Amino acid sequence: MKEIKAIIHPHMVHKVVHALRELEHFPGFTLLDARGQGRGRGAGGAFVVTEDDIDYHRKTVMVVVCSDEMAATIADTIRETAHTGQRGDGIITVRNLEEVIRVRTGERGDIAV
Repeated sequence: MKEIKAIIHPHMVHKVVHALRELEHFPGFTLLDARGQGRGRGAGGAFVVTEDDIDYHRKTVMVVVCSDEMAATIADTIRETAHTGQRGDGIITVRNLEEVIRVRTGERGDIAV
C-alpha cells in the first residue's frame, strides 16, 4: 500500500481530479487546504523571512491511498495534469504504508482501499 501526497495549485484541482477519475479502479482522494512557502528563491536572491513580510502561498494537498501497483500511474497522472511550467507547481511524495483499515467494515490491506 502507498500514500501519495501532492501539493498543487488550488486552480489545478479540478483538472487533476477529472484525470484521476478517468483511471480504472481509482480509489478516491482527500483534499486539504494549505498555506506555505517553497524554496523561496525569486529573481535576485533568496527569500529572507522577517516578522513583517511573511508571505504564505495557498496550496491544496491531495492525499491518495492506493495499491502498490497503482502508485506510479496515479503519481504520473497528478504530475502531468498539475504541471503549468511555473514556479510553485508543487511536489508529490509517495511513501509505504504499513497497514490500512477501513473504519466502516474493518477490512484491512488492499481490500480496504
